[in-house]
Amino acid sequence: MDLVVGRVVKSHGIRGEVVVDVRTDDPEARFAPGSSLRGRLPKGAGEQTLTVTAAREHSGRLLLSLEEVADRSAADALRGTLFLIDSADVDSGTDPDEFYDHELEGVPVSTVGGESVGTVESVLHLPGGEILAVRTPDGREVLIPFVREIVPTVGRELIEIDPPDGLLDVEN
Repeated sequence: MDLVVGRVVKSHGIRGEVVVDVRTDDPEARFAPGSSLRGRLPKGAGEQTLTVTAAREHSGRLLLSLEEVADRSAADALRGTLFLIDSADVDSGTDPDEFYDHELEGVPVSTVGGESVGTVESVLHLPGGEILAVRTPDGREVLIPFVREIVPTVGRELIEIDPPDGLLDVEN
């Protein structure tokens, strides 16, 4: 399974730098000069291997210079490119409170009272925090704020939630 470690947001300047939305816990290692990145190009245009020649922070964002990108036009063409790694190459380790998104996908979700809610479909990373997207047995999607007050127990085998009134209710 592929994991996204970054996404090209836009070009920066005229020399071909790209602004990267970082989605990894170790950007210094993943985007270090000399690193090869597997990039999935936007709109099904295939994959390309890109080599980092320089990385720097600018206004809280990561800027990358890539060997294969010589100017702004080439950088613009990479907008939306996803930088990928193989999930087999990472492990969240032994800390019981740390998980990669792919480790939670497919995990059953139930209430603390034992009522089945569904299965984690994905983990959404939004400006306000993380959300668990859970697919219910009847095919609905339920969005659950991924905070300790609502999700007190997280494991690779089961996630238990303590939903506030109304969170799981669906109005027709």
